[in-house]
Amino acid sequence: MTATAVRELPRRLGLWSAIAVLVGSTIGSGIFRSPAGIADKLPGPLPLAAIWVTGGIFALCGALTLAEVAGALPRTGGVYVFIREAWGRLPAFLFGWAELTLIRAAALGAISTTFAEYSVRVMGNDPRVAPWDSNVHYIAAAAILLTASFNYVGLRWGSLVQNITTVAKTGALLLIIVLAFALGLPQTGGHYTPAMPPGSFSLAPFGLALVSVLWVYDGWADVSFVAGEVKDPERNLPRVLIYGTLIIIALYLLANLAYLAVLPVEEIRRSKLVAADVAEKLMGTAGVVFVSIAVMVSTFGTLNGSVMTGARVLFALARDGLLFKPVGIMHRRFETPSVAIVLEAVLGVIFVLAGTFEQLADAFVTAIVPFYALAVASVFILRKKSWYKPSFRVPGYPVVPAVFIVGTILLLGNAVIDRSSRVPTLAVFGVILLGIPVYYLTLRRQRPVPSA
Repeated sequence: MTATAVRELPRRLGLWSAIAVLVGSTIGSGIFRSPAGIADKLPGPLPLAAIWVTGGIFALCGALTLAEVAGALPRTGGVYVFIREAWGRLPAFLFGWAELTLIRAAALGAISTTFAEYSVRVMGNDPRVAPWDSNVHYIAAAAILLTASFNYVGLRWGSLVQNITTVAKTGALLLIIVLAFALGLPQTGGHYTPAMPPGSFSLAPFGLALVSVLWVYDGWADVSFVAGEVKDPERNLPRVLIYGTLIIIALYLLANLAYLAVLPVEEIRRSKLVAADVAEKLMGTAGVVFVSIAVMVSTFGTLNGSVMTGARVLFALARDGLLFKPVGIMHRRFETPSVAIVLEAVLGVIFVLAGTFEQLADAFVTAIVPFYALAVASVFILRKKSWYKPSFRVPGYPVVPAVFIVGTILLLGNAVIDRSSRVPTLAVFGVILLGIPVYYLTLRRQRPVPSA
């Protein structure tokens, strides 16, 4: 492979392409399927709307904070760089270690599995029965390799795929929303009353539902990983994080209001694919096919965005001398972190062939949450440094970043306390802590890749 190890990745992502990375990395299958489980915990229109607004506020607090930090540190690796500059090399390495061993491979596996399941459904087969239950894993692996190929041959190709799929998935979601309000609402009058039926709200179910909502919002920080390739980053990165997150909040809230325009809460809580049931009510069988294709496009775009952003973390880690040197190589012709892309694709394929969707999704979320908190908390440390000159400052400081951090602590505490999630949560933390001895062994063997 023809490559070089001295040049930096070129800045080729414009404002709207970067927003497409954020929106495309966030909107996956969650908004099409998760409202059922959330409505089961909060079976009332007002509690449902409140939980999506609460999750949006939480994500926005994180986005506003990282908008400041990213504007001051617009470098490849994003969260990894923020943690390194504020907390030191060991915590930053642990994030890179978690990305390498758990986060990215598990994310690729979970996203590609959803894509594969809906691909099988569109072809008229049931992904839960043989031989398709096994074939799902191979289709998912092929999807990982395909998106890795797009990103290997150039950021332009990866960005093009991201732009197209983001427009397609956003358009499909908007079409469902418009049809629900235009066709469904006049027929049903909406199912917004009673706003809070007896027993529809209590604190404990609200907390559990918030966990599910935050999973659906996850992805808003991924654009920071490609910060080193965003044009005019001091100006664009804050706008990307803020505008992109606001777009996500608006779409998610409108989608849930649209679902309620067509289906009562009791039907939503029993629906495994709410968007498909809404589309079926509005368009018949063609609506189910439409939503299945929309989920395919949506998850493929999310998979592409995850490949694009995740490779940059491994690339930055290797450039710091904390991972095998070849991973920090940039391809001479394509100007991409080619080795890092290949590495994460191979790990993703291994994970998807070995694990189930639930195992992969749980591992991803549990592993990345504490590092999001560290990245957001970095603003408190960085503001004390003389060289720190952000182009944008988070409004409501220090309350806004504190809200995100406290919320994250509560989420992690809930995962440890809950009996069903305690063992896998502690296992994930154990793998992350194994990175500590690896870090000290790495320091003895590796040196940073030289810069031009």
